[in-house]
Amino acid sequence: MGSTAEEIARAASAANASMVKSQYEAVTNLPLVAAFVAFAVAQSLKVLTTWYKEKRWDVKRLYGSGGMPSSHSATVMGLACAIGLREGPASPLFAIALVLASIVMYDASGVRLQAGRQAEVLNQIVFELPPEHPLADIRPLREFLGHTPPQVAAGALLGCLIAYMLHLISLLSPST
Repeated sequence: MGSTAEEIARAASAANASMVKSQYEAVTNLPLVAAFVAFAVAQSLKVLTTWYKEKRWDVKRLYGSGGMPSSHSATVMGLACAIGLREGPASPLFAIALVLASIVMYDASGVRLQAGRQAEVLNQIVFELPPEHPLADIRPLREFLGHTPPQVAAGALLGCLIAYMLHLISLLSPST
């Protein structure tokens, strides 16, 4: 009877150790960390670039889309570069990440940019409607949806730089 209790305790201990190890691996997963850090830095930089350009603080830029630099581009390029640094540029994982990054960046500077410009025009049309018009009181459409090519390029460069810096840091830290 005692050995069964010991076996259960050992099994529970092993399961707990496995869970802790998997949580640690998620935190130390370089591509995942690079993607999240790149996103956070890009979103934070939007507040600074808005202040620089418009001379006003806009904390809404922390969670809004559009603007300089592209957080979408920073995120996917941070992920792709970190995978490339970890797995090598010939790995299938890097190929998948790079194709995903290309699609996201193309969409950000193409479809989403044009949708934002259309929203701007539609908002102006609605603003000029007479007050009695049924559409005169609708909520304005979001105009900051996409990115210009320089915003996409800046985000991509930022993502790569963050992935590279985190890769260098991981090389310096002791292995467990």
